Amino acid sequence: MTAQIDISPSVEDYGDDNGGPPPFDPRMMLVLLLYAYSAGVFSSRKIMQHCATDAAFRIIVGEDIPNYRHIAEFRARHLKHLQPLFMEVLVLCREAGLLKAGRLSLDGTKIKANASRNKAMSYNRMRPEVERLQQEIGALLARAGGADVTDDDQFGDQAGNETPDGLKRRESRLAKILEAKEALEETARQKAQDHVDKMEAEGRRHRTNPDEAVPAPKAQRNFTDSELKIMKTSNKEFDQCGNTQAVATDQQIIIADNVTDQANDVRQTVPMTD
Repeated sequence: MTAQIDISPSVEDYGDDNGGPPPFDPRMMLVLLLYAYSAGVFSSRKIMQHCATDAAFRIIVGEDIPNYRHIAEFRARHLKHLQPLFMEVLVLCREAGLLKAGRLSLDGTKIKANASRNKAMSYNRMRPEVERLQQEIGALLARAGGADVTDDDQFGDQAGNETPDGLKRRESRLAKILEAKEALEETARQKAQDHVDKMEAEGRRHRTNPDEAVPAPKAQRNFTDSELKIMKTSNKEFDQCGNTQAVATDQQIIIADNVTDQANDVRQTVPMTD
């Protein structure tokens, strides 16, 4: 494979290392990563273990088994070279007749986000939560207004007007909820506007006013990762996830991939095919 693909960027990347050779042959490491990823092995530690026990991996590395740290460092160092390398693999497959546009397979997998589902809130809950926090903040400010004399004894040389921790937490949470609420409302307005534009393009009458559009009561937004949503996972539970999509040929060559915030795979058929 390496004889057919230009891997010079990875090989020449060690030219600035004061003349020292790389710890392992870059050609071997590239083949190892490509094979491991295509076989569904992504952990550097597991790749190292396979190099010791799996015949296919052993053919690639021989007796020169790389440590998992070297595998991880190589991947991180050459990440910028891997994407064009995968593109060259697809070009090579196309030239070899392996990318015929015949039957294509589409599948999706839920990948958990780096965010807790407990950090998400529905639009229906945002309004009363905003009112509750505003009332609590108002109560705290009212209490602070009559506490000057007591504060002199408590705070000493401090001004005594520092924002209490409880107020900080309530204010920051209120700001996050208001930001999320506005984002959901903007999304609803944009969807309504898209509907109006479509109706007008088709010459159909409409009564929709985008400015009056409101989000669905159960529409949610996560404070930590607003791009992803709560989805049902393979174990029948719900978690904050993204839905990764992949399109493959009969020869099991992946030719397209994407991540969406929509849980339904069926809706991805047309955009992924395009």
